[in-house]
Order: sequence, then C-alpha cells, then structure tokens
Amino acid sequence: MPVARRPRHACVPSAARADRPGGGPVSDTPSTPEPSDVADPRADSDAEAPAGPEESEFEEFDEPEGFEEPEDAVPRQRAAEASPQPRVDWAYPAGAYKHEPFLADLRADPPAPVRTGTLVAVLATGLLSMLLLGDGLALNLLIVAVPAALAAYFAAQQAGRRPRPWTLAWAIGGLALLAVPALRDAGWPSFLAIVSAVALGSLALHGCRTWPGVLLGPLGLFDAVLSGLGWGWRGVRGRASGSRSGPVLRAVAVTAVLLLVFGALFAGADAAFAGLLGDLMPDASVSDGPWRVLLFAAGVVGALAAAHTAAAPVRWDRLVVGPGRERGRVEWALPLIVLNLLFAAFNVVQLAVLFGGYDAVLEKTDLSYAAYARQGFWQLLLATLLTLVVIVLALRWAPRDGSRDRGLVRAVLGTLCALTLVVVASAVRRMDMYVDAYGLTRLRVSVVAVELWLGLVIVLIMAAGVWGARWLPRAVAASAAAGVLAFGLLSPDGLIAERNVQRYEDTGKFDLEYARGLSADAAPAVDGLPEPLRSCALEGIANGLGSERAPWYATSLGEARAREIIEERPSEATVMDCNRAGQEASYR
Repeated sequence: MPVARRPRHACVPSAARADRPGGGPVSDTPSTPEPSDVADPRADSDAEAPAGPEESEFEEFDEPEGFEEPEDAVPRQRAAEASPQPRVDWAYPAGAYKHEPFLADLRADPPAPVRTGTLVAVLATGLLSMLLLGDGLALNLLIVAVPAALAAYFAAQQAGRRPRPWTLAWAIGGLALLAVPALRDAGWPSFLAIVSAVALGSLALHGCRTWPGVLLGPLGLFDAVLSGLGWGWRGVRGRASGSRSGPVLRAVAVTAVLLLVFGALFAGADAAFAGLLGDLMPDASVSDGPWRVLLFAAGVVGALAAAHTAAAPVRWDRLVVGPGRERGRVEWALPLIVLNLLFAAFNVVQLAVLFGGYDAVLEKTDLSYAAYARQGFWQLLLATLLTLVVIVLALRWAPRDGSRDRGLVRAVLGTLCALTLVVVASAVRRMDMYVDAYGLTRLRVSVVAVELWLGLVIVLIMAAGVWGARWLPRAVAASAAAGVLAFGLLSPDGLIAERNVQRYEDTGKFDLEYARGLSADAAPAVDGLPEPLRSCALEGIANGLGSERAPWYATSLGEARAREIIEERPSEATVMDCNRAGQEASYR
C-alpha cells in the first residue's frame, strides 16, 4: 500500500507562491497548476461546495486540527482559489498523488521557548507522581493528569494555538477515562481505560482527523520524550540565568524538595506526626527512595512530552494513503454480489431459527443447546472482522469514474453492511444462549462487547456512505473510547457476579471457584448469596485485597465498598464448608 505525503503547497497556485521570498515574478494572470502537481486532498471529503477559508486544503493538511493557529502564522488560501470538490462518499477520488520519502516534512517548526507556567505545571506533575503513584492507581492517576494537561495547554497557548471543539472533546474524554481506575478495583477495565486515555490525549495534542493521524498519533508522544527534555532544560536554564522569575523558581524548587524529604522522614519516624499529615505524605525508606525518584522523573518526562507535542506536534495528517488501481465494474462487483447472496442465505436461516426453530435445529444437528451456541459465536465474530477487511479492500479498488460507479459502490457495500448487522445480532444471541447454560465470564463479556462495537462501526460506515467519510476516523475513535468508558463504568466483574448469582437463584448452579477470583467490584452482588457460599466467595475477594489498606488516593470505590461489606459481616465458613458448598453448587 503506497503512502504519499500531501504536497505542502499543492493548494496554492504557482502565481500565489511567486511573491514569497525567493520566488519568481508575479504574473497578472494566475497560472493554472499542472494536474501532476496537484493532489486531491479530500479523499474522504463530503463537501459539495468550494472550500471556505476555514476548510482550505492548506489549513487541513499543513496545520494540526487540534488547535487553531494564530492568524499570522501561515498564509491562508482563499475560497476563490479552491476548486469545487464533488461528494465522493466511500470511494477515493480520481487524482494524482505525489510520492515523497516516508515521514518527510511531518514535523512542525521548533516550539516557542517554554513559559514559566508550563515549567510549574511540569514540576507539579512530577511531585504529584512521586507522592501519589507509588501506592497503586486509583484517583491519584486523575489528580496527576490535571497539571500535565495544564502544561500542554500553556505550551499550546505560548505557541499561538487555540483549542477547538474536537480538542476539548478528546481532552474531556481522556480525563473521564482516567476516572475508571478510581471507581473500579478490577485491573483489566482500568488498563483499557488508561490506554484509551493516552490515545485520546494524543488526538487532543496532535489534532489528527485522518486514518494515518488517528492510528499513528500516539507515536508522536514517544517521539517528543527526548526533544521535550531538551526543550524543558533550555527553558529552565533561560529562567535561571536571565529571567526575573528565576530566583522564585529556584526558591520554590528547593522548598518543595526540603519539605518532601524531611516531611517524609518525620512521617516515617513518628506515627502521631504521620497522622497529623494524613495520607498525603508517603512513608520514606531507603528501599522506597529510588522508586519515588523514578516516579518523579516519569512524571516530569511525561508532562514535558505532552507540552512539547502541544507546542510542536507531528503532523501525521500529511501522510496520505493513495487509492489502489481502479477495477472494472464486473471485476469489482461480481465477488461482492455473490458474497451478499451468501450472507442473505445465512441470515434467512438465522432468522428462522431465531423465531422458534431451535428445537428442530438441535434435533437435526444432534447438538446440545449450549454446544450449538458455542459452535457458532466465534465463527460469526471472525466473519464480522473479515467483513470489515473486505469493505476496506473493496473501497481501495472500487470503480470511481462517475455517479453511476458511486451508486454501485453504495448499493453493494451498503447491502453487505446491512446483512453483516444481522450476523452481529446472531452472534450476540448465541453468546446469550451460552451464558444461560454456563454462566458469564470475563472472556465472554469482553467478546460480546467487541462484537457490539464492531456492529456500531458498521453502522458508522453505512452513514459514511450517505453523508461522506471525512468524519469517519474521528467517529470510530470516539466510539471506541466511549465503549471503553461504558465498559469500565458498568463494572464487568460486578456484572459477571450479578448474572451468575441470578443463574444460581434460577438453576441452583454456581461456579464458586471462579467467583473467588473476581475483584472487589463483585462483592455487592456476591453478598446476596446464601451461606456458606457468600462467606466462601467473599473470603477469596478479601484475600485478593489483603489486610493492609492503601491511602485514600490509591483506593478505588469498589475496594472501599468491598471492605465495608466484609467488615460488617465477616466470613465464618471453614475450608471444608467451602469445598462442600462449591461441589454441590457446581454439579447440581
């Protein structure tokens, strides 16, 4: 798949460039760019009319979308100079793409000198990381993220960039995702939320709007680690040597270090003094010191990388994936039409079975109720994933000569998407049958969530076929982040426990060993079990929590609720009681 970079001045006619320094004489009659020198930048555009000043080609690909550039930062291309672009929907437009070295000219100009507010926010991020992150991840992660976000905002402001609506949406979404570890004790939804928060933070800093930008944006944060350190060090040296704020910064830094070191030592030496300080000041020890220093360094480096990215982002949107070779209508449409017929036949059978034909199917196939459900789910999940691959490849090689070709693409791929939605519904129904027979687990709830999200992506693709695909990359990214946030807020371990407790009430079957391995989020649901199942399940959860309490900033809401339940009604079951209860509940 060839990757091309958008020509930096492809949107500016040669006459418009001639008055720049080093350019040639200006002609009275604007020259027309040669077709080979002009690339069509709106591969996924839905514009029907000429682009306005805010959506010119130059602005879209030479400026990061996340923040507005100052008006005098770059020249603007007027609407009169932009040619109308037809609605292209899913398909690539016809046009020439200029191929240049990979990753060429993606970097912005060097950032402005770091301002004092950015340095203060970076220092605050490092100090809070050292103080709060050593005891686990919960609310402290959100607390540390706030000054890091402020450092990025101050750096972008110094560079003359102003936040746009999508930037604010990404930033707010990232902070909301960091609330998941504060609410849930389970590590796996918290991990997904943290990774998604980093991805949304990258989108907020880079302002990407194309598929290469959305997918490659997080790499810009890692790219800014070393450059951010040098940028911050130059700012500190400048403030220390010639700025009026240098003495103040040095005094604040020395004061903070003295308070942290001696406060931590005194808190570790005297319990009364530690109680006076509360849990904000961690205990200090010789073995713990290097770990705290490492956390401080990580916080400073991360905040500087975010700030440097906000000031001078890597402009991934200049990477453009060129279209594949256009295929003829028969060559392109025939395989997809046959595939649609196969999907339609399968869906007719699924709808017949869905509306009461299970008994006949089970008799004919000689499968059990649960085996029938298990046999089909994984194949249907794979079929959904492969359908998305087929759609991507079909769009790459789609015919695109005119309105008839675009109509053909809409009809064939729209039908395929609609039929795939029925496959998604069938897969979810099969997993529901399997859960009824064997209970809910982490793997089962996870794959159902993925299948539902894939269905949503297909709906978005169908909408892009009608209204244009320019917004599709950001919409898919937003839907993924919203899904991860909803997954964490719904508390998967709590949902698993609730579903399995309900199954026990209906059938008398319960997997005690699996329940003992759940996180503290499952404690409220498990608390409703009869004895000795309740005590045995809570005992496993209590063992996972441990006897030592973490500080308030490292304690999730799920853990706090579980400890309260266990302390109100402690477990009284013996090992023999638990073994007997587990065997009885598993083999009924």
